[in-house]
Amino acid sequence: MSNVEAEPAEVTCTSKPGSVEILEPRDVPLGGPRAMSVRRTLPQKQRSLIGAWCFCDHYGPDAVRMDVAPHPHTGLQTVSWLFTGEIEHRDSHGVHAYVRPGELNLMTGGRGIAHSEVSTPASTVLHGVQLWLALPDAHRDAPRDFQHYAPPAVSLDGVSVRVFLGSLAGSTSPVTTFTPLLGAELVLPADSAISLDVRPSFEHGVLLDTGDVTIEETALTPGALGYAGTGRTTLTLASRDGARVVLLGGEPFGEEIVMWWNFVGRTHDEIVAFRDEWQAETDRFGRVEGYDGVRLPAPPLPGGRLRPRGNPA
Repeated sequence: MSNVEAEPAEVTCTSKPGSVEILEPRDVPLGGPRAMSVRRTLPQKQRSLIGAWCFCDHYGPDAVRMDVAPHPHTGLQTVSWLFTGEIEHRDSHGVHAYVRPGELNLMTGGRGIAHSEVSTPASTVLHGVQLWLALPDAHRDAPRDFQHYAPPAVSLDGVSVRVFLGSLAGSTSPVTTFTPLLGAELVLPADSAISLDVRPSFEHGVLLDTGDVTIEETALTPGALGYAGTGRTTLTLASRDGARVVLLGGEPFGEEIVMWWNFVGRTHDEIVAFRDEWQAETDRFGRVEGYDGVRLPAPPLPGGRLRPRGNPA
């Protein structure tokens, strides 16, 4: 999806030392033919990243049509994960693929890539998450790439776990990333609890999609993201009525980034250069073949200089 915010907004963020920090979602309207609204928990001023996860949009279930014209990306990987619906993907790497429930599509746009996203005619309801991963400085000019993976569902204490990135519950994803990461969908039945063995070097985020869940006895509301810092060897989740969550994790990123529109860079001037190249239709981003329509123009730059952002210590 195309990001339209210049700066992360100020939203509610509650935490105590050693506790679970709650990142409340904010509604972000996404214009254009799809007329969608999403619930965004990353980035925000209080917390820009969880590991390398730098962007989290949660949407649906909505009876809407998605039609996102070709748009650019730099310095990141996009992670598409659906619960309901089907989306057609085309990119300037020459990939034509589909995003389907329970199947990961990961696109690498290091030096530059462009892609389009259109819901298929049979898809009447869309429901899922769109996530971005910031590429570390050593790999942020990585070549274009696309990976697809349909993770099997494994059962752990009655909880269904699909690991689309990293390793958890004895399941490992073969998908390549550039920093140590975790991404998984968990479905908890009613009156259940699970204690997950996790890496103490990771920080974690739990996004509640549907139902009710507590993380270490801290309750989440639907759409909220619970953050747990490093140093934990287990992460305990429990649900009274049943729940579906997305679990994100990774080693603290340790670098400041500049995010604007669909670009991840390191300086204001770099972002300006990316925008100029997109507007000039240079070879950095290539062309998306097969999309019926024109590509998205870049929005105007904000009046002030874009500032690098990291996480609090």
